[in-house]
Amino acid sequence: MNKVILVGRLTKDPEVKTTQNQVEFCSFTVAVDRRFKTANGERQADFINCVAWRQQAKLLGQYFQKGSRIGIVGNLQSRSYDDRDGKRVFVTEVSVDEIEFVDSKRDGSSGFGDSSASSSQTPPPALQTDIGFSETMDDNADLPFDI
Repeated sequence: MNKVILVGRLTKDPEVKTTQNQVEFCSFTVAVDRRFKTANGERQADFINCVAWRQQAKLLGQYFQKGSRIGIVGNLQSRSYDDRDGKRVFVTEVSVDEIEFVDSKRDGSSGFGDSSASSSQTPPPALQTDIGFSETMDDNADLPFDI
């Protein structure tokens, strides 16, 4: 079984591109916090490379931006190619099957609720409903134990 589920933040604004065959895609990186803090109390993150195709790529370009929280379901893929110098480059990335909005509309941090987004950008009706993610605590101060 090859299934990846991530919840994190986009590290930069998504940029939708098109292949020579006119297929839209978007390569992006998601910063995912690790569960535990380091010995000095800092939280570390992993930076996961992802690629979305067709409709998922369009959705990313329209409604997400740098810092947006995003939920991703996909699978891990490995590929290789020769760079301009003829050197073989190996890439491992998540191929995206599903994208979910994690930010709520009311907190203003998603692409469609942010003041920097165009006022005409509202999510399609199918995306305006609750997506099933519960709100997460940003501060673990209320927990009775250290993470």
